[in-house]
Formats: sequence, structure tokens, C-alpha cells
Amino acid sequence: MYGFIYQKWWKILTLLMLLYVFIAGFLVPLRPGILEVSESRVVGGDSLQVFVTTYNTQWQEGDLIQAFIKYDSVHIWSVPGVTLQRRNKLLLQGRLLGWRSNSRDQYVDATLILHHPRDGFMVMPSAFTITAGSGELEAPIWVEQLPQRAAWSWKFPFRSILYETIRNTFFHVAIWMAMFVLLVVSLVYSIKYLLNPRLEYDAITSSFAHVAIVWGTMGMITGSLWARATWGTFWTNDPKLNMSAVAMMIYVAYAILRASINDDDRRAQLSSAYNIFAFMAMIPLVIIIPRLTSSLHPGNGGNPALGGEDLDHTLRLIFYPAVIGYTLLGVWMASLLYRLRRIEIRNLIASLQD
Repeated sequence: MYGFIYQKWWKILTLLMLLYVFIAGFLVPLRPGILEVSESRVVGGDSLQVFVTTYNTQWQEGDLIQAFIKYDSVHIWSVPGVTLQRRNKLLLQGRLLGWRSNSRDQYVDATLILHHPRDGFMVMPSAFTITAGSGELEAPIWVEQLPQRAAWSWKFPFRSILYETIRNTFFHVAIWMAMFVLLVVSLVYSIKYLLNPRLEYDAITSSFAHVAIVWGTMGMITGSLWARATWGTFWTNDPKLNMSAVAMMIYVAYAILRASINDDDRRAQLSSAYNIFAFMAMIPLVIIIPRLTSSLHPGNGGNPALGGEDLDHTLRLIFYPAVIGYTLLGVWMASLLYRLRRIEIRNLIASLQD
């Protein structure tokens, strides 16, 4: 590692990757999507007249726009009347597919699907709550009869609630993942120090831990900004948020512990042991406990994260370089701290020899 930190190629690579992440992360547009419908509660068998507002669409008169209402995995009704009002507004008209409930459920949450030859599919889950009417489900359109998907395009997926804030995936999520990598390196060198007490190992441990604390703080800030945009508040009583804050305070206590001890050997020994405790405490706090409770945060309480519903191919092409870029930048920063502490160690040894 000592020779690696002096090489320049990986530092140039880090800058290029982060430059790519920032440029692509802000400039790649979102795919078209559905923002809202004017009426969400309708009755099966009644006439349907609903305005649909879309996002990032540039439709024109003469475009073939199709609309479907999906009752379940089998019954998908094709809306007969689709009229373009503006480039981002449609009027859906027709007699809604009738149905009669054969169970205690008197309504069904139906999905709205729009299709355009250029923009492909736009999906709004639970767009309509359809109350049972007097008719039966009839003349269904089977799933196989839906139009083919449009070709892949260099655009980010449109996700309800997230919208443009999906770009924070390249900052908040990537920074936190890079933080975990730095903490693992710090953990490994803490163990190495306790097995073989060398001040160089302690210098590496503290350097990576301090940079990881900075990364964690940035992750908390970007997460709070994201929460404000999507949940309407900078902080909420969510298990993931609260446990992450506790974990970060444990690591801040690590920095305070190091600053409070003057003796180098004693500081290295105590902080190495504490660093191992901090990492072992972070695992249940950040990973295990939030998964056992309900949570708004993706990845916890049955709310998936980093799966097909969150990351598509376009996001992955930027997200993975972001994780690597932030990790390498953290290694670069830690290497600078390490080099400073090596100088301090050499000066200490020289003073003892004198």
C-alpha cells in the first residue's frame, strides 16, 4: 500500500470518474412519466372522463398514444378514447370495463399504462380506485397483446415521488457505500495493530476512520435534503435514519477518544479496540434493526433497494462509477492523512533517539 499511494494513475482515474458522474448525473434527462390523474375514484361500468398530466413528453397531434387500465394480471382494458390536449396532457374517455365483486373487496386498485412509439411505456401504479359496478369483467385484453417495449435510451427512469431527485442516488447512496469500504479498511488495520502493535497500522486506521466520518456526514446531509424533497421533512422518526445517526455518533466518539489521549501507544491501543466495537455496533444498527421494522427508507422493512425497481441499466452506468470514484477519493484523502502521520511518527522516533 505504501508504494500505491504515491502513484498518480489511480488519482487521475478518480478525477475522471467523478467528473463523469457529475456531468452525466446532472445532464442525463428523465424518461417521460405520469404525474397525476384528475380523478382517481371511478365506478366499474360507468363512463370515464379523466385528464392525465405527464412529465417530459413532447407529444404532437397525430402521435399514436395508447392508454390501458390494468385491473389485475389478466384483465387489462384498452381505453378507446385518447385525445391529446397539450404536449403533456391527455383526455381519456370511454365506458369503463364493468365488473362485479365476487368477494368482500368492493374495489380494486388499478394501474394506468400509457404507451407511445417513441417514449415507450409509462406506468402509474394504483392510479385508480375502481368501485365494483353492476357488470362482469368482459372482453379483457391479455398481457401478451400489449405493445412491445421501446428500445433502450440514455435516460433515467421516471419514479413516482422521486422524480428528478433520483439523481441523488449518485451522491447519497454512493457516498454511504464508499464510507462502508473505508470503514472496513480501518477495521482491518485495527485488528492488525492489536496483533502486531505498529504505529503505522494505527496511522492507517485513524486516517481511514476520519475520512469515513466525513463521508458519513456528507451522506447524512444529502439524505436529509433528499428526505425534504420526497417526504416533506429533513428528518422523520424512521428506524433507518435514527440508527444511522446513532452509528455516526459512535464514530464521532472514536475521533473524540483519540483527541483526548496524549500517549501514542495507549491512544493507538484503546482507539483500535474501540474501532472494532464501533464497526460491530454499526452492523445491527444500520443493517439488521431497520430490516426488522417498517421503514420509509428503501432497503428496509420490506421496502427493496438497488433492485430492478430502483436501478435500471442507465442508473447503473453512473452509480457504480460513483461508488468507485468516491471510494478512491476517500483512499486518496486517507493517504494524505497517513503521510502526515508518518512524518509525525518519524519525528517522534527521532526525538526519542536523541
